[in-house]
Amino acid sequence: MSQFQWQVRIYYEDTDHGGVVYYANYLRFMERARTEWLRSLGIEQDLLIRENDILFAVHNVNIDFLAPARFNDLLNISVDIIKRGHASLTVNQVVTRDEDANTALCTAQVRVACLKASTFSACPIPELILKEIPNVV
Repeated sequence: MSQFQWQVRIYYEDTDHGGVVYYANYLRFMERARTEWLRSLGIEQDLLIRENDILFAVHNVNIDFLAPARFNDLLNISVDIIKRGHASLTVNQVVTRDEDANTALCTAQVRVACLKASTFSACPIPELILKEIPNVV
């Protein structure tokens, strides 16, 4: 699976005074999509911490806000792995409106680091995770 899609409905609480999605909420939606992507691969993050002392933390985000989403929109958030490093993963994420999947509302490149949960120090991504995540050329 090279690209994962996850949907979220926009509620009133997600919008700002102008009636559009508050910019920081796009990061929340992207985080949830990455969590659901890992879950779809059989990787549960709470078990990673408890059983393997491993967690993923966002190291870097490059984000572009292109068009507004509004109350009651149904959004698609994609997760597409673009780089698999020794101790990090980089994904491209695109947010589109369900009825117009060709128009990006927001795009981001997100790099997450693999960390030892007990020390918050970088560590190699364990093989049990690498075998589930597609290798990117």
